[in-house]
Amino acid sequence: MTQPESGASSLAGKIDALFRVVRRPNREQYSHEEVARACREATGESFSATYLWQLRTGRRDNPTKRHLEALAQFFQVPVSYFFDDAQGAEIAQELELLGALRDAGVRSVALRAVDLSPEGVDTISDMIDVIARRERGSGAPR
Repeated sequence: MTQPESGASSLAGKIDALFRVVRRPNREQYSHEEVARACREATGESFSATYLWQLRTGRRDNPTKRHLEALAQFFQVPVSYFFDDAQGAEIAQELELLGALRDAGVRSVALRAVDLSPEGVDTISDMIDVIARRERGSGAPR
């Protein structure tokens, strides 16, 4: 499968990020077909799984406003996620955080950090930065 065009700021990147981060309750990704079906039901307009895949991969990049509204409704993000780059970037960061918190290890660290002082949180943050730099430098898998 071809990767979405240049990053999360493109329409394809934004749609792909929604699929990667917003998951079913069992944590599996939604399929193109079930998202397209929900969008068809929300709009009453044609919306196929193939068309959604084309939007997600950047092969098509000019959806109707109603299609974007339906996608926003399905993934529970404001429709401005698709139109406003600044707000879209902010929402993308929040989505990535939610995705990280889905990981049990990250969630455990975050929950234990709740009771730390601001200085303690800063220390943990510094330690994470050091380890991340070390792993990037050594080529360790992320």
